[in-house]
Formats: sequence, C-alpha cells, structure tokens
Amino acid sequence: MGAMSNKRPTSGSGPSQRQLRVGELIRRTLSDVLNRAEIHDPDLNAMSITVGEVSMSNDLKVATVYIMPLMGSVPVADAIAALARNKAELRHRVVHGLTLKYAPDLRFRPDETFDRLDETRRLFANPAVQRDIDASDTESGPDGED
Repeated sequence: MGAMSNKRPTSGSGPSQRQLRVGELIRRTLSDVLNRAEIHDPDLNAMSITVGEVSMSNDLKVATVYIMPLMGSVPVADAIAALARNKAELRHRVVHGLTLKYAPDLRFRPDETFDRLDETRRLFANPAVQRDIDASDTESGPDGED
C-alpha cells in the first residue's frame, strides 16, 4: 500500500510541466508584444530583442526572462534596462493571456546560450581542437575492430 509515497515530486526532478507550460506561454506573449512594438517606449521599440527562454519559480510567482538583442543591435544591458523600465506594462500584457492567481514578477537576464554557442564555434574552429577531432576519427578501425 505504500506505493503512493514515491509519487511526490522530488526537488531534483527539474521544472514541472506546469512551470514549463507557463514559461513558454510567457515567452511567446513577450515575443509577440516586443515584435509588435506594443509598449509605448520608443527606445524599447527601436530594439530587436529575442526572448530565448522563460524559467518559472516553483510557485510560479517569478518569471526569469532570458533575452538577447539581435546580433549586437544594442548592448544587452541597455535592452535589459529598457525592459525593466517597462516591467509593469509588460507584466500586465503577460497576465492578460494567463490564468494564474498571481501576476508573476518578471526578471530580465542576458541569455548566455548565445555566448556559449559562439564559444563552442570558436573551440571547433581552433586548429588544435580540429586536429584532436580528426585524430579521434581515424584512431578506431571500422566497427571498433583491429
């Protein structure tokens, strides 16, 4: 009979489906609002900002929004400042499309995945790394046999 006890979500299991769903809805809403320049801030509307990911806190009260201006159009700090300045209006737009008890607090952060992708490309472009990759390709015979 004690089989039900292991159904409890463990803290190490990562975000719940609900967290992921709400985060994705917020990401889509923010992307639309920014694409359509719906916020009345000429500085913000002059920027092309990509919303890479939104991660929700466990209680869904905090949404961390990872953003990146398109290809260096503006410094990421400027984009974050413009978003933070318009947080109340952005939050209002987001809540409109959601059925949540609380309007989540929006926190804007740089989307580091773009930097990591560039870093990975740089690594692969490095001749020494390229040599290692080529070497590991030729080391083992076909099907791992000698």
